[in-house]
Amino acid sequence: MEQKHVGFFDIGTNSVRLMVVRFNGPDFTVVNLQREMIRLGEGEFPECRITQEAMDRCVTVCGRLVRLLESYGPNEKVAVATSATRDAENSEVLIERLKEEAGLEVSVISGLEEARLIYLGVSRNVHMGEGNYLFMDIGGGSTELVVGDREEHKFLDSLKLGAIRLTDLFVESPSAPIGEEVYRRIKGHVRDSSVRALQRIGGLGPLVGGYGSSGTLLNLADMCAIKRKDGVRRITLEPLREVLRELRGMDGSSRRGYPGIQPERADIIVAGGAIVETIMEETGVPYLEATDRGLRDGLLLDYLERTMGGGSSVREMSVLRLGRLCHFDEEHAFRVRDLALGLFDSARAEGLHGLGDQDRQLLGYAAMLHDVGMFISFSNHHLHSHYIISNSDMLGFQREELKLMAVLAMYHRKKSPRKKHQQFRELSPEQQGRVKVLSLFLRLAETLDRSHTGSVRSARFKEHRKGKVEMEIYSGGECQFEVWGLLAHQESFRDVFKRHLAFRVYPC
Repeated sequence: MEQKHVGFFDIGTNSVRLMVVRFNGPDFTVVNLQREMIRLGEGEFPECRITQEAMDRCVTVCGRLVRLLESYGPNEKVAVATSATRDAENSEVLIERLKEEAGLEVSVISGLEEARLIYLGVSRNVHMGEGNYLFMDIGGGSTELVVGDREEHKFLDSLKLGAIRLTDLFVESPSAPIGEEVYRRIKGHVRDSSVRALQRIGGLGPLVGGYGSSGTLLNLADMCAIKRKDGVRRITLEPLREVLRELRGMDGSSRRGYPGIQPERADIIVAGGAIVETIMEETGVPYLEATDRGLRDGLLLDYLERTMGGGSSVREMSVLRLGRLCHFDEEHAFRVRDLALGLFDSARAEGLHGLGDQDRQLLGYAAMLHDVGMFISFSNHHLHSHYIISNSDMLGFQREELKLMAVLAMYHRKKSPRKKHQQFRELSPEQQGRVKVLSLFLRLAETLDRSHTGSVRSARFKEHRKGKVEMEIYSGGECQFEVWGLLAHQESFRDVFKRHLAFRVYPC
């Protein structure tokens, strides 16, 4: 398959973002990220028309970014426009100019589709525990709110509340201090405009936490981190209120010098902050973690789901991509995965463990990547595998999932998990228990294909009597080397399952 580059364009109210991704067969790599401020919505909202100056800026910047993409060679463009364009009466003029002058065909997406893509881009790339989380993205013209867990979204909405929109509506002079009465009016407008959304969110139960994915939220998180002096990009209410109170009392020049602020946001940050403060107060969400994931990442994930074919998932594609980048033995990786999953399934059927399908998936992915550390060196390659996986940026995985996969890969050979190992100590007690079980299956599966010949076709557990489990090994050839290796794992099996492990080979 010919190599090509795909450019994902996000034309927002405040800025244009571009992600360039290189595709080579099933493999892909993000090779360039660009962001340019255009203020497309500046002066638009009172008249619902994009100004000539803003339109010129947008076309010029997009043309420049298209030329950048085309410099990579054969390419494809995926471009969407959001709030400023969908709300403008003259949006058709902009769309036509972008096509004719910049060479960019743009789709104007709905607010709900924007919210869905933001959820997709963020939720697949952050660590989420159990329960519902709030996802919030504040653009120049709209605010997207999503409530979901790590499996699916349960609520989507797009509100006509944005940092530029509210600044245009309520702030006469962004370069002057903003009075308390004006700020109360902004918050009141936010509350009135979001009342139905807030009622529906409240009906979904308590929120565990939240994620903020826009430039406004990232900048507010930076200022809150400085205020708390902890360096954590997280928004909590008290530091946020203090930051906004100080910013309101400043003129534009002083605001641009505020610790942590992005100077180009100084004129709109107070209005953006009013949205965050009000939504946090009304929903009761305890915090918002800032993330640089967002709409562009959602566009990429959506593109992969639509184009990859064959039933593969984004996670599988990410695993294969990393493995191939590290020149792994693909046939061996698939064999070890299938053997590990067969052991997992039969052990669960025999009542040896009660782990769920999510753990099964992570075991399969870790099995695929267990040997990627050999790309660095055979010596200690299990440690190198841990480093590569834990520092990868695989789409579709949460950071906590990558952490567990990395530890599992580390334990595919040599010693079983021990408290003296730092990587194991860093896990919670619950995670440690899962790793002990899953890593045992991986070590057994690796041993069953230790010669890399595929002589062992499958294996399963069978509990013959209390205190004893037999592994039935189905082989298409000589596998004495593998069976000898299994003897070294009998003690670990006894430690984990409190049973003796025996082996029997059957021809197939």
